[in-house]
Amino acid sequence: MKVLIPPRNRRLGTVDVLGIIGVVGLLVARYIPVARIIPFWGCVLREQTGWPCLGCGLTRVADRVSHLNFAGAWDANPLGTVGAIVFALLAVAMVLHLVFAMPIPEIILSPWEWGVLRVTLPVLILVNYAWVVVKTRFPHLLL
Repeated sequence: MKVLIPPRNRRLGTVDVLGIIGVVGLLVARYIPVARIIPFWGCVLREQTGWPCLGCGLTRVADRVSHLNFAGAWDANPLGTVGAIVFALLAVAMVLHLVFAMPIPEIILSPWEWGVLRVTLPVLILVNYAWVVVKTRFPHLLL
């Protein structure tokens, strides 16, 4: 892995765009009760079959992270909680970059590191989904 530090700048980049998405998403989750005002909001798969989908709990995660209830967010969907916290950190980095011209480091991964990431990420998603399924369908196993 190589980390490059560019000169100070205020150019809009990937981190800035993801930070803007994080700010908007967390502000919506904090101040707009989306699940209550949109009548069709919810997991259709869970409503029809009783089984959760891969994204079950993400609305609760966004709401709970925006209210700083990290334990409740973790309980709803652990990997979603990590994602929401990363979006919040990217929002902070975006503000520091665009307001104070703080350079955002560029990370360059080797082919081997990309391969590890390509294997690790699906495994994490499957483990997270297994946990969500056990939590929603077989909660007695978690006692």
